[in-house]
Amino acid sequence: MNWAFLQGLLSGVNKYSTAFGRIWLSVVFLFRVMVFVVAAEKVWGDEQKDFTCNTAQPGCHNVCYDHYFPISHIRLWALQLIFVTCPSLLVVLHVAYREERERKHRAKFGEACSRLYQNTGKKRGGLWWTYVLSLVFKMAVDASFVYLVYYMYEGYHFPPLVKCSETPCPNVVDCFISRPTEKRIFTIFMVVTSVVCILLSLCEIFYLVCKRCHEIVQKVRGSRQVARATSIHSIKNPNSLMDDRPMVGKVPSYTVSIAR
Repeated sequence: MNWAFLQGLLSGVNKYSTAFGRIWLSVVFLFRVMVFVVAAEKVWGDEQKDFTCNTAQPGCHNVCYDHYFPISHIRLWALQLIFVTCPSLLVVLHVAYREERERKHRAKFGEACSRLYQNTGKKRGGLWWTYVLSLVFKMAVDASFVYLVYYMYEGYHFPPLVKCSETPCPNVVDCFISRPTEKRIFTIFMVVTSVVCILLSLCEIFYLVCKRCHEIVQKVRGSRQVARATSIHSIKNPNSLMDDRPMVGKVPSYTVSIAR
């Protein structure tokens, strides 16, 4: 997996994020990607080789390992990180689309023309929805993988000894998991960081929605204040409105002078 590309992607989307989004990026890169690369790969690197069973029956070792570890944790977490960071790429692509549209608009009407976007990275209109939906998608991915780990491995506990009676094992055999304590610690750590990322995304959605509602309320209040000021001005100065009315149905007055 190209972690340099992932680092560049997270760094690029950082300037379009809110404060909660920057904290989320820091948690993902420092506490998930770095721990995954530095420590987790070494802990699970030899899991199948060191998974031993007290039988020499051909195929029993592979079947028992596949029964208790249907998907490797290291590959599952790599897949989770890929799916979590994909929505950030959509935000970057949407901003790039805006910038390209703005460039074409200027090339067509000149540099002095009015801008389509005051700020291409400002979360308004479609970009706001793209950003919010990306947060929802990231929350759903993290929650799904947390549940998937719990469902597939029957919790986050790794016992040192497991019983296996799968075919072609001749009977119930004992199998031993290598470094179960380390595996449990790293699994709990990754699950906790996923939960923290879910909470941060939820706080960011709440912040964006509240901010948007506040801006709408301020806009409505501003329009009401303008309408109220206009009505007060019309009441205080009724002649200003009468003078602006067209002369419809009015009889002009004439002054007649009689020469003597």
